[in-house]
Amino acid sequence: MFRARKSIRKPFLLPINRASIQACQATFVQSHSHFIRQTPLWKLPGKALGVRCAEVWLKLEHLQTGGSFKARGMLNRLLSNPIPASGVVIASGGNAGIAAASAAQELGVRCEVFVPEVSSPAKRARLAALGAQVVVAGKAYADAFSACVARQQQTGALLAHAYDQSEVLIGAGTLALEIEARGGLPDSVLASVGGGGLIGGVAAWFERRSRVVALEPELAPTLFNARLAGQAVDVTVGGIAADSLGAKRIGGLAWDITQAHACDALLLHDDAIAAAQLWLWRELKLAVEPAAALPLAALQTGAYKPKAGENVCMIICGANIDPATLA
Repeated sequence: MFRARKSIRKPFLLPINRASIQACQATFVQSHSHFIRQTPLWKLPGKALGVRCAEVWLKLEHLQTGGSFKARGMLNRLLSNPIPASGVVIASGGNAGIAAASAAQELGVRCEVFVPEVSSPAKRARLAALGAQVVVAGKAYADAFSACVARQQQTGALLAHAYDQSEVLIGAGTLALEIEARGGLPDSVLASVGGGGLIGGVAAWFERRSRVVALEPELAPTLFNARLAGQAVDVTVGGIAADSLGAKRIGGLAWDITQAHACDALLLHDDAIAAAQLWLWRELKLAVEPAAALPLAALQTGAYKPKAGENVCMIICGANIDPATLA
């Protein structure tokens, strides 16, 4: 049965910093440790991945509830606000929707997810299995988001944003806290970027104590083009990772944080991303989506060149694919 739920915190714009990330992690550990998993940190010598560095650390966040890091931010969003009887509504290429639907199921509230036409059948099926109402709206994420906002205005549901709400970035930041707690400070952290929820939370935690590197497909360069322009700008998105990295503009919160704390924004070709995704499956038996393969692609292509003694952390961010596509 679905039920309205009162917030355990007052709804206000939370600062996105180490203190708020620590507080969020404490809530997860105290009350939702069965839902938010402290995912493994797998350390391998660089040579095991063909990389000239000391170690490569893989933060296996594809093992998170819902198959991606986004469960952290979505649960934090729902816990931080009153949820009306109409429930939660979100627009998503798939992973944020799955995370929101999982969090809604955890809390016993309704969830409606607007997805673009580029969203994968596997992700839509997962949403339906979680009990979410799925609405296909438009060709791209921006179209689905417009339809989602219109629906929210009709129903009064709590709007969850895939990447541009403070609670979402704070939740994502808890995985960076776990990296440091388990492994210490890596020299560099490689993270994929769509709208910026992951890179924003990670950069807010590390605060340049580690070199945070943003990675994007050439066909979805939201942060890269924003840096060229000196401000967030719209881009045309497409390509192999468009279903999960298909935001047409970097989120405002992530833009501010990455300006302060992210060192590089690098682009990768779809062929390199596909090759890295297949390598992760064949060599390490990690069945992950294209977005999760960007960090390895950056190392394999030399887009990011670590120093000989460097410890590099790759965030393996999601696994919501049909395994049959990995040949």
